[in-house]
Amino acid sequence: MSRRIAAALSCGAAVMLAQGACAQVSTDVTKAPSGTYRLQSSHSQLLFSILHIGLTDYYGRFDHLSGTLNFDSVHPQNSAVSIAVDTASVDTTSPQLNMDLKSADVFDADKYPQAVFKSVSVVRTGATAGTIVGDLTLHGVTKRVSLDATFSGGELDPLTSNYAIGFRASGTIKRTDFGLTGMPWEPMVGDDVTLIIQAMFDQENNPT
Repeated sequence: MSRRIAAALSCGAAVMLAQGACAQVSTDVTKAPSGTYRLQSSHSQLLFSILHIGLTDYYGRFDHLSGTLNFDSVHPQNSAVSIAVDTASVDTTSPQLNMDLKSADVFDADKYPQAVFKSVSVVRTGATAGTIVGDLTLHGVTKRVSLDATFSGGELDPLTSNYAIGFRASGTIKRTDFGLTGMPWEPMVGDDVTLIIQAMFDQENNPT
């Protein structure tokens, strides 16, 4: 068998596996096992956007996240999540801006290597929707923030054989609340920062 044919068969098998996995996704929260889940950092993203010169939203992201979720599928309001973000992993389309954001002028990644969010309450607002309120510690400042979250579904992760669940969430914070001020380009950007989160969690221990 040629390498080209073998590669084609492998790709086809991967596609079939992915299609089969997607068919098993359930958006019924009660179908997901309760327990401790760990964030799949390679399949989770934190994006942020800020208004630039009043004309366009400028986007960036953080590449390294970690965290845990204590999930209660019967009573989702009893669930709790904690997420840590490596501030030095900030990434935009500009290498120079990346350096500026990591510097003492903005995130000061050497002094504050992580931003941490810890939930304090969860309110269910729909079958797959809820509001997560928590404390966000960023740049040495802790403020209460609110995130609108949606349960995307759950299934057995074909790569780990553990149960996996996914969430989408979004919220808005003010950079001035966290002391992110005084940058040379501050007059050109807004105060509101929109957070967009895609989070995938794998259950730590596969139920037997």
